[in-house]
This record gives sequence, structure tokens and C-alpha cells, in this order.
Amino acid sequence: MVKKIGILGGTFDPPHIGHLEISKFGARKLKLNSIIWAVTKKNPLKKKPMMSLKKRILLSRQIAKSFKKIKIKSYDNRIKSSETINLIKFLKNNTKNVKYYFFIGSDNLQNFHKWKKWREIPKLCQIAVFPRRGYVQNSLNSKAFKAFGKSNFLIFKSKMVNISSSKLRKNYLKYVY
Repeated sequence: MVKKIGILGGTFDPPHIGHLEISKFGARKLKLNSIIWAVTKKNPLKKKPMMSLKKRILLSRQIAKSFKKIKIKSYDNRIKSSETINLIKFLKNNTKNVKYYFFIGSDNLQNFHKWKKWREIPKLCQIAVFPRRGYVQNSLNSKAFKAFGKSNFLIFKSKMVNISSSKLRKNYLKYVY
């Protein structure tokens, strides 16, 4: 029997209820056995995270503890990379009979063509796209969506949680300084 596993990768700087909500929604809709939150040291396309990797893993565990299907992991040291393509290849090479679903927000679909070896990723796993306020329409006009077409992406219509890690960081810095 084939296991179905979701992957939500990112810096989780900080992790928040939006991560949890898309994980729950995706798990239910796709009938997943589990979801990996792959907490990375650094997103290659973003600035250095505000919090340490250890702190982000700890906070991720606290937020996800109510949903037993979520497993918090960090693979960067094992695979010597923070890039999605390397993570997916590593997971696929180390598991059998697993179908992977990689979760992204519609904001990430907009920039998907900037990811390392982006054209290979949909060949290795199904990409599940969750709506983010202000990004849905542009993501459907993105280079990646046009290159692969709708059949390579699962576009979900789910409740939008109007929260983001960058918004949380900005508000945090406002109160600290």
C-alpha cells in the first residue's frame, strides 16, 4: 500500500497558525498518513532568519503538538542543502511506496521558477498550492504554472488565514525596538 505524505518546507520564522491550518486542510483533503514540516536553516531566496534553527524547531513542535500527523524535521545537515529539490530527492531515495505532496502558498508559486531545478520538482512530487490573500490570480499567471499547466498542481480553495511569518516578524520588531 502506498503511503501519502505531505511536506511543508520553510524557515518557519516564526511558525504560525497558518502553517497548522494548511497542514490540517491538506491532510484531510489528500487523506495523508503524515506531514513533514521540514524546517530549514535558511531560505536561499530570503534574508537570514530572525530566530535560530533550534528555536524555530521548538516553536514548530509547540504549535503542531495538537495535530499528531505533523512531524517536525530538519534535513539541512544531512543533505547539506536548504533547497527543495535536494530535500525531495533525499526523501524519495530513502523511502519506498510513498507519494509525496509538497505544500506551498500561492505566493511561492509566483516565484517557483526562481527555485533551484524548479522544473524537476513537479516530476518528483505533486505540488499542492494553498491560497494566500493577494497572490492567487498572479500565481495562476506565473511562469511555473504556465510551464506545467494545471495538471501538475493541486490548487486548493480553502479558507485564507491572513497571517504570514514576515508580517509576524515585522510586528515583533515594531514592539521590540
